[in-house]
Amino acid sequence: MKVQSWDDVPIERVTDRIERQLVTGKNEMMARVLLKKGAVVPTHSHESEQLTYIIEGSMRLWIGEPAEEHLLKSGQFVVIPPHAPHKAEVLEDTVDIDIFSPIRQDWLDGTDSYFHRDE
Repeated sequence: MKVQSWDDVPIERVTDRIERQLVTGKNEMMARVLLKKGAVVPTHSHESEQLTYIIEGSMRLWIGEPAEEHLLKSGQFVVIPPHAPHKAEVLEDTVDIDIFSPIRQDWLDGTDSYFHRDE
């Protein structure tokens, strides 16, 4: 076990408007995601259950089929079930914490190409 700080975790540039930092354990992954106003995370789904907690800023999320719209603001969180389609639009510069179980292997090996799709 090691105490860590986000200051010690490398920042990965995902797109022009999205950066992230990743920490993994044996069964879970935590990400600090830095999103600029106007960023869009295209519709996607994955086997992982996802918890998203907004540290600062706000975003609009669409979750499920049919999509249910949610507005998330600083201090709020949502649980996204496994395999649920979801997308996001960032309304202002935002910092969020995402927790995934199981670990998102596509984020680790760089096969998360949905970030570069247009919607």
